[in-house]
Amino acid sequence: MRARGLVEEYPSVSVESDGLEAAQLLAQHRLPGLVVTAEDGHPVAILPTSQVVRSVVPQYVQQDPVLAGVLDEKASDQIVHQLNRLKVRDMLPQPPMEVAVVDANDTALEVAAVMARLRCPLVAVVENGRLTGVVTASRLLEYALNDSSAT
Repeated sequence: MRARGLVEEYPSVSVESDGLEAAQLLAQHRLPGLVVTAEDGHPVAILPTSQVVRSVVPQYVQQDPVLAGVLDEKASDQIVHQLNRLKVRDMLPQPPMEVAVVDANDTALEVAAVMARLRCPLVAVVENGRLTGVVTASRLLEYALNDSSAT
């Protein structure tokens, strides 16, 4: 099976998209992350959902999680409102992670190898330099399990 046969339609955002828009996509569809594209549609990053959460939790709370217990709900609301001020580019991991991307002609094993090496739950699939969709870890496992039960 080639990557193009495993690809799913999947929402993506540009580096200039609003942080709130990205967070809403992640929450509404319960996604593990989003593909971030440049203006030309080429994938430039994967934005994991955990990174969005990390970008709104103050550094001092990340360093000492006990502090989270003493903050009131008003402080929590203000943290979430920070998404209104952020762009997707502001939420990307630093230093930048290698982009999990494969060619549409790559095999399922090549997709799995990229996913495993980068520890990324989704891989962008490109054809002629443009994003055609995504292969998620759950889709890859579904294929592998169905394929192994057929033998």
